[in-house]
Amino acid sequence: MNASEFRRRGKEMVDYVADYLEGIEGRQVFPDVDPGYLRPLIPTTAPQEPETFEAIIEDIEKIIMPGVTHWHSPYFFAYFPTASSYPAMLADMLCGAIGCIGFSWAASPACTELETVMMDWLGKMLQLPEAFLAGEAGEGGGVIQGTASEATLVALLAARTKVTRHLQAASPELMQAAIMEKLVAYASDQVVATLGTTSCCSFDNLLEVGPICHEEGLWLHVDAAYAGSAFICPEFRHLLNGVEFADSFNFNPHKWLLVNFDCSAMWVKKRTDLTGAFRLDPVYLRHSHQDSGLITDYRHWQLPLGRRFRSLKMWFVFRMYGVKGLQAYIRKHVQLSHAFEALVRQDTRFEICAEVILGLVCFRLKGSNKLNEALLESINSAKKIHLVPCSLRDRFVLRFAICSRTVELAHVQLAWEHIQEMAATVLRAQGEEKAEIKN
Repeated sequence: MNASEFRRRGKEMVDYVADYLEGIEGRQVFPDVDPGYLRPLIPTTAPQEPETFEAIIEDIEKIIMPGVTHWHSPYFFAYFPTASSYPAMLADMLCGAIGCIGFSWAASPACTELETVMMDWLGKMLQLPEAFLAGEAGEGGGVIQGTASEATLVALLAARTKVTRHLQAASPELMQAAIMEKLVAYASDQVVATLGTTSCCSFDNLLEVGPICHEEGLWLHVDAAYAGSAFICPEFRHLLNGVEFADSFNFNPHKWLLVNFDCSAMWVKKRTDLTGAFRLDPVYLRHSHQDSGLITDYRHWQLPLGRRFRSLKMWFVFRMYGVKGLQAYIRKHVQLSHAFEALVRQDTRFEICAEVILGLVCFRLKGSNKLNEALLESINSAKKIHLVPCSLRDRFVLRFAICSRTVELAHVQLAWEHIQEMAATVLRAQGEEKAEIKN
């Protein structure tokens, strides 16, 4: 494929993507395939001769789309949102074209410097304490990780290295192995200090946890993977109060801030805590500016060596939506979740199982876990909408998460009507089962 054909095929692909997203509502949200469906549909080896672009596009609809779960369908209410926007997709195209591997400032200065500035932009949108910002001479700063899980591991390893070196400095006779076997990480059943847990979007009180960690010299990592995007709205910023006690903070713009996966934003108060744990300086990666104090080499802030130009997505999205546009998007989702909550509360057969704070509603039929398991099975088997469950205090609970960028109140209302229909069927079946047992 030369540049001329790329122009033509690129326009065709943009049309295909736009058609897919505009028509996604008409596609069944969850696929009708069994495990292993794909292998028989494609050859057992790669082709020896080139194939046409037309053949590949044809196979997308024949082979790929039948096995796709449509996360951006307005009838997808499972898990949490995964962000998607046209500006971010365009930025990803440019990222692929530039194709740099930004392990150091010298590997591509723009890749490094734009990330530093974008993380400062985002930190200011969240009103993070100044200590987390790089600025022009700050000790802290932000870095884009792949996922919140990756950020948590990075924080854990950095904390381990920091405390180990501290103890060895105080007691040089201590061997690393002796220290390691005595180290303790404190966590709840939701992993670390969490703002917006996956199960029910609950919030740890950082104003209680933070001072204890500060007094005891414990590293405090705060995970706000889903909820963090909402903190750009002043009315939700109080949920982040206490972050000033944290050593590291993370959330995923790729969940709810219209920046396509992957883009997990992580900040630390002291960048030396990360570079001290992950510094890697073979001769072939050194460059003339690395010890100048003027640049950042992000390979020292992460587990992998290489990294993509992910900050382009943030730059495009922040500029094309503006803070006000992003705030409006978050507020719309929260309004829709409260609309669904109101519908549930109007039906006395159901109950709300956790406070609705952002875009997630946890609900269930009043009754046994078995009854609610049957309800979820009937809902997902019909494949008109898609939900997933959680367990709250040993109760089987259904989660209704507002996910799609294009979801409207009409979709929420249709989803609720469908849930009510499935509930009536399940309750009727339960009644018939009880009657049979009684007889």
